Amino acid sequence: MALFHLTVTQTKRSAGQSAIASAAYRAGERLFSEYYGEYSDYTRKGGVICSEILLPSHAPSEYADRQTLWNAVEKAERGKNAQLAYSFDIALQNEFSMEENIALARRFLLEHFVSRGMVIDFAVHAPEKEDGGIPNPHFHVLAPIRPIEPNGTWGCKQHRVYALDEDGNRIRDADGNFVFHAVATTDWGSPVTLEYWREQWAAMCNAKFEEKGLAVRIDHRSYVRQGLDLLPTVHEGATVRAMERKGIPTDKGEFNRWIKATNALIREVKRKISTLLDWIQETKAELSKPQESDLVSLLNDYYTGRSAKSYSRSGKVQNLKEMSEAFRYLQENGIYTLEDLQGQVESHNSTVERMKKTLDGETVRMKEIRSLCEDEKLLHSLKPVVDSLQKIKFTKAREAYKAENGAEIRQYHAIRKKLMKAFPDGKIDMKKLNAEYSSLTARHATTYAEFRALREDLHQLWKVKSKIDTARKNRERTQENISQNRPQTQHPKEDTSR
Repeated sequence: MALFHLTVTQTKRSAGQSAIASAAYRAGERLFSEYYGEYSDYTRKGGVICSEILLPSHAPSEYADRQTLWNAVEKAERGKNAQLAYSFDIALQNEFSMEENIALARRFLLEHFVSRGMVIDFAVHAPEKEDGGIPNPHFHVLAPIRPIEPNGTWGCKQHRVYALDEDGNRIRDADGNFVFHAVATTDWGSPVTLEYWREQWAAMCNAKFEEKGLAVRIDHRSYVRQGLDLLPTVHEGATVRAMERKGIPTDKGEFNRWIKATNALIREVKRKISTLLDWIQETKAELSKPQESDLVSLLNDYYTGRSAKSYSRSGKVQNLKEMSEAFRYLQENGIYTLEDLQGQVESHNSTVERMKKTLDGETVRMKEIRSLCEDEKLLHSLKPVVDSLQKIKFTKAREAYKAENGAEIRQYHAIRKKLMKAFPDGKIDMKKLNAEYSSLTARHATTYAEFRALREDLHQLWKVKSKIDTARKNRERTQENISQNRPQTQHPKEDTSR
């Protein structure tokens, strides 16, 4: 099934990340980090189809070597919280062969990344195991944030633009420092550029679909921008997918099943509402002609005609029962005209929009809580490593331990920093978060039940629509028969003898 997925994040030291480790993972290689003095070995990682480094013409040729390139990036960045690289994750299409996918990805990167002066390290992955029976080919891209100057040296990420007075002199603040704002030297991190890349990748895939004579298409826009009132699912990852394939339920799997069920219900309700509103407008136009237009009259015509065609006693009884139920529904809801019916449907539509907005907010918060819970579990698993460091008293032994376990230590502190933002009081209270998650789950169950009740009411309205359509057609046939059987008026012939 054709799908669109293109996301970008940053690889940064503040999150305990390493450019060397990121590159080694994506390429499935063993690389040595000069910055940390340690190896990152992912040679046993499966599913890596190919990897390649694409260089602009002015980049040093030695950067075609992955280890040389990313050690140079690490060396150029001195800050402990430095931003190292842009990391892209882009889905390939199961409708294309692997050769076609690789060629398409390579052309996309050359035309839209390398042409901008970017150094690109990309790798194509096709996991041996499948995602719910569906292959998940994709490619990863790492691109240094710092540009390369025409002379082959690393340039600046940003430069200062000083505020000037009307005479063109620099303005100082209260402390005597010049006022300035930082401006990026490239547009690579711009939302506009990212949107352009997403659009171009979708366009290239769609052109390939058309070339192969396939009717499927992908859209780079979000559900909201496409006008689709749907909740986005969460990324499950290889571990979760493997557990789900074995029949082991996971939190992420259950969460996505919940979202998919909710989306299915939303689509059904929205479709019925849209169809009913269109039908009401058409029917109102037809009934604007001189005739009885109340719903009761039309329904009475329907059931009268149906009873006349029913020869069995049980058929007549069933007909009367349905007629009684339809009239009771209309009476209980105060629906006597098409305007009343339209008001009911529009009210349902407003309710759907309100509940959808509520679900959106609840879903976002549930995702946040899930992420924090995962971080807390990881923090707990890394804590023994940090605790062991605190027990080492001698400097050389501490440095040796840090060199061996540096990645875990950095990751621990990065996660703890993130959790402290969520818990300003300094206490990581997971019970409170779990209670909030349970409350959100219960509220969703209530909202889902409301959706189902609304769907049932729409089902009743749908049955009313069907019967009115039949009654209208019968009326039209009756009027046609009357017109065809009406005697023609005889006009006297003109006397032409004069």
